[in-house]
Amino acid sequence: MDEHRLGLHPILRRVWVDNWFGSLSAPVHCRYDWFWLYGFVHPRSGQTYWWLLPRVNVDLFNRALADFAEHFGIGPNHRVVLVMDQAGWHTSEQVVVPEGLHLAFLPPYSPHMQPAERLWPILNEALANRVFETLDDLLEKVERRCVQLLNLPDFISGLTQFHWWKVFQC
Repeated sequence: MDEHRLGLHPILRRVWVDNWFGSLSAPVHCRYDWFWLYGFVHPRSGQTYWWLLPRVNVDLFNRALADFAEHFGIGPNHRVVLVMDQAGWHTSEQVVVPEGLHLAFLPPYSPHMQPAERLWPILNEALANRVFETLDDLLEKVERRCVQLLNLPDFISGLTQFHWWKVFQC
């Protein structure tokens, strides 16, 4: 599980062009309005689960955890280990962890060990070199991209299933 901030500040990418085409430019209109995408991924199956939220804090994190646990039927007979970074809203004493859900925290400064971090570049590709007039326009595009990624579990698994992670079977 990880969070990704998205907003009206553009995501710029380099592109290859033929010499005859000349140079390309991307429109840029920097604004600082944001929302957050909470992304959950099961690395082995490639199944993803998304929450779009206006900010990050302990209360919203608790709601996302509760909804995640309810959606996947997590409880005493179905346990899940959720790997995440040590953001303040993840480690707060006010975090309410649903029964059957176990939080495992990565060492500091180790995003390369976080499977969910690999979701952000593929999500951003649909947004790169584009200008969105409003957050609603961006939100609509992000929602469509999340639906696309829901339907690509083999691709997602190939990105997020690290060969060195132990596979547990209960």
